[in-house]
Amino acid sequence: MKALQKIFDWRTYIFTVIPVITFSSFVAVLFGQTIPGIILSFFKVAGECVVLGLVVIFAFTWFLKARPHNRPKSYRIIPLDIFGKKTEIEEIRTDFKTHDVAWSYMKQYKKTYPLHNFALVTDEKNSDKPTIFRYI
Repeated sequence: MKALQKIFDWRTYIFTVIPVITFSSFVAVLFGQTIPGIILSFFKVAGECVVLGLVVIFAFTWFLKARPHNRPKSYRIIPLDIFGKKTEIEEIRTDFKTHDVAWSYMKQYKKTYPLHNFALVTDEKNSDKPTIFRYI
């Protein structure tokens, strides 16, 4: 009986079981909460940085594409009849230095001459044909 008691000594098992349970608990917390939490928070921040970077790149490329690189120095209004042929109207001003003023005059001409269409154009250095900005 004493030999059997020595084999099943509860103190030996307690000193063996407590470290195993403690270590397994530590491993479970480490791999179940700590490491996944660190990885998830890293990828959350990294994802936010990637999205923000893409937004900045998109905005920058849109800004470069949206603004005219070479602004024209002069604008012309070309009156067109109902068949689309260029016509001359003696009473109107056709040469302008700014786009906004030319557009304003063109809208007024459309009200005054409803049977005519008008094109706001500019002459570019590289092109033989005028570039049309607006057409009403």
